[in-house]
Amino acid sequence: MKKVFGHIEGLKSNQKKRLESLYRRRLPWGSAVTPELAHEMAAVSLEIRRQIAIFASRAGKIEFVVVGSSDQIFIPELKGYAPISGRLCGLRYIHTHLKKEEALSRDDLTDLALLRFDLMAAVTVDEKGAAHRIHVAHISSQETGSPTVELPPMSAGHLREDLDVIIEEVEAKLSQKERTLAAGDAEERAILVSVTTRQRKEAISSLKELEELARSSNIDVLETVLQVRKKNDPKHLLGRGKLSEITIAAMQKGATILIFDQELSPAQIRSITDLVEIKVIDRTQMILDIFARRAQSREGKLQVELAQLKYMLPRLIVMNTAMSRLTGGIGGRGPGETKLELNRRRVRDRITQLSKQIENVKKQRGQQRAKRNRKGVPIVSIVGYTNAGKSTLLNTLTQSKVMAEDRLFATLDPSSRRLRFPREFEVIITDTVGFIRDLPKELMVSFRATLEELESADLLLHVIDASNPRCEKQIESVEKILADLKLGDIPSLFVFNKMDRIDQERQTALATQYGGIFISALNRASLTPLLMGIENEVETLITPILDGEPDPNPPEDMG
Repeated sequence: MKKVFGHIEGLKSNQKKRLESLYRRRLPWGSAVTPELAHEMAAVSLEIRRQIAIFASRAGKIEFVVVGSSDQIFIPELKGYAPISGRLCGLRYIHTHLKKEEALSRDDLTDLALLRFDLMAAVTVDEKGAAHRIHVAHISSQETGSPTVELPPMSAGHLREDLDVIIEEVEAKLSQKERTLAAGDAEERAILVSVTTRQRKEAISSLKELEELARSSNIDVLETVLQVRKKNDPKHLLGRGKLSEITIAAMQKGATILIFDQELSPAQIRSITDLVEIKVIDRTQMILDIFARRAQSREGKLQVELAQLKYMLPRLIVMNTAMSRLTGGIGGRGPGETKLELNRRRVRDRITQLSKQIENVKKQRGQQRAKRNRKGVPIVSIVGYTNAGKSTLLNTLTQSKVMAEDRLFATLDPSSRRLRFPREFEVIITDTVGFIRDLPKELMVSFRATLEELESADLLLHVIDASNPRCEKQIESVEKILADLKLGDIPSLFVFNKMDRIDQERQTALATQYGGIFISALNRASLTPLLMGIENEVETLITPILDGEPDPNPPEDMG
């Protein structure tokens, strides 16, 4: 006889046998329950004063029998019946309520929506232990409105036998909706979630940036959710009720991924994925994913893989079902993709190997820097927030063709070009990876070999997107990262880009607060003040080029 799950402590031997005998029952495909089974469940439930539940397959076989408390049932792991895309899970969930006045509760309907049961039925029990009413609900196939549909209550003697038709119609519409969504251009469809104990305005700003990151990865953002709490839930980050709402919304809208703006701990990832049937990642994974797809050079790929593995290592032990959902696609692509299922020892070995290779890269870069320093050519490094226009500025200044796109982290691999001034001297202009608020520490460590290029800079051009309403916060973030890298003593110029997109009032306010030079990186004519500023800053560092010709041994292009 199969096991009876749940709260069976204290039950008599004959009561346990009656529960076990439920496994011998069979249900016709078109019915939620039979009159005989409804009355038997009601009688046992009243006798033990606990709710009981059965889970029946489409073949009519009782797969699980569960005993709850007087007012709730804990659903066990339903092995073999996880819902898949465009389908229901294949189980009917029938349980008792000990009062004849009770109907389907909010928790019942939430479980129906989250676990995608074929049907949910509640058998209410009268004072004599007979089935009073059967309340039935099923998943809605509509994109708006309630995710579930409740049918009129039925008596045990007048049960509908056409529920198989309803289930087939619901699945057909769900499958059609899934095919329509899959045919879209976006790789994933996401709901963005932020939970904050900070000021609401600051959290909204961060959530907007997360949306930009998502769109940069070709993710269709269906909805954004912000919950302000006095204290974060240590288990789920946000409240369980809110998480259930989000999960139901994800199901209705056809979302394939939840992206959290806050970094999730390993335990939180496990707790959330135990409740959610779609992929779950956080902001750090999102950024790592973008870096994984954008890295082009061998050095960049090494650094991204190292960052991914360092992030994944403490999570390998708890990311059970979550790990399988991350294989491929957003959150699991790139150099780290094939490493997700490796055990912790092999991951540590790979981290050691990558660290050695990156150390060799650091030595090579150090030799290149020493060679440039011996030649006395000043180095001007372009830094700034991601998508501020750094690569565009490099292209316009040097008439080169470094990849530049209007999206976050379009450039990961550093590029160097020579720029010749009218006074017969040259400088090396270096473009670097963009910064971002709360840059993942794994990336900071892994990309240190690249960021060390900034240590030999004679001048930093801090490029700022003046048209971004959050540019003050972006300036603050970049300055903090530069301070963390101990680069605060290097002379710098504030360069406010995209001046053509702001009005005179905004320009005056920024100039009053920060000073700086205003340009449009796409318009070479607007760069004259910048060229003069660079010239004045590096003039004292210049080694004259006596013959007026470029250096016969230019540095290696790192783009």
